[in-house]
Amino acid sequence: MPLHILAAASRTLGPQAVNLLDAGSLLSAFGALGVAVVLFVETGLLVGFFLPGDSLLFTAGLLCVHGNHGPVHLSLPHVLCAAVAGALLGAQTGYLIGRRGGGALLARSRSRKLHEGAERAEGFLDRYGHAKAILLARFVPIVRTVANPMAGALGVPARVFTLWQVIGGLVWTVGLVLAGYGLGSSVPDVDRYLLPIVALVVLVSLTPLAVEMIRRHSDRTSNGSPH
Repeated sequence: MPLHILAAASRTLGPQAVNLLDAGSLLSAFGALGVAVVLFVETGLLVGFFLPGDSLLFTAGLLCVHGNHGPVHLSLPHVLCAAVAGALLGAQTGYLIGRRGGGALLARSRSRKLHEGAERAEGFLDRYGHAKAILLARFVPIVRTVANPMAGALGVPARVFTLWQVIGGLVWTVGLVLAGYGLGSSVPDVDRYLLPIVALVVLVSLTPLAVEMIRRHSDRTSNGSPH
């Protein structure tokens, strides 16, 4: 299992070596392989909702630029292949888990964030329709973790799911990696400001969640107010 690989590698490198929530630490420890494993877990397994997918992809792109002063230098082709493989295989695995018992797995979980993400994912599917929801879910943290099992549990046709998760996965992974690479190539020594850049990427990635929460709060307020 991917989590066992991460755990074993973490023990080998030492207790202080790897921070699973920090993109730079993950990339320093595991390189392109870490990109594949993290994206597989984040998009395929319900336990992966806390992993830093967006910032990992963007940071990996930055660290592919020649001459960067970051913790490691990565190969752009290797990162792109690893990102695409991890995201696509993870989403398909999540869908199969949902088809075979995702509802039961979710019911046993005590994670509030996971249940909130499941509600948002179901809301995505109802509001936008299967194709658009599967595509958009790639760009929303937590939702992209639970949307795939939810699609399987709700009976989204396999052909529809596969087509749109592949399109969304390619746009998400390749887009963020190339955005990081493009920024690193065009701005000298940008990697010296890696921490604030990654913080900005995380903030931007959380914007859809904030907008959705504000919209839901507004809907509840308007529905509860007297007419």
